[in-house]
Amino acid sequence: MLLPARTAVLNYLYGVKNADVDQIMEALRPEYGGERQFTKERYMDHVMSLEANGMVNLSSYDLDKSGELRMCYEINDEGRSAVDKYVDKKYRHK
Repeated sequence: MLLPARTAVLNYLYGVKNADVDQIMEALRPEYGGERQFTKERYMDHVMSLEANGMVNLSSYDLDKSGELRMCYEINDEGRSAVDKYVDKKYRHK
């Protein structure tokens, strides 16, 4: 069973200290990479929506090797609570 993509992003952040969108997409590529909506723009939208809803925080930002802005996000207590409540333990990112 696949989680909805936005929930999968939150679930991934549950198991890591922090990550940028490229790292999130790389981790989710085996399961979600074949979807038409698997784009950086769409996944940035997922992360920003999670931030706007108070489930993740921007933890750091810098420029990558090509001069593009890279923003790292981390899950917060509200996001952890949502994963604990809505994602069965067998689907949690470890």
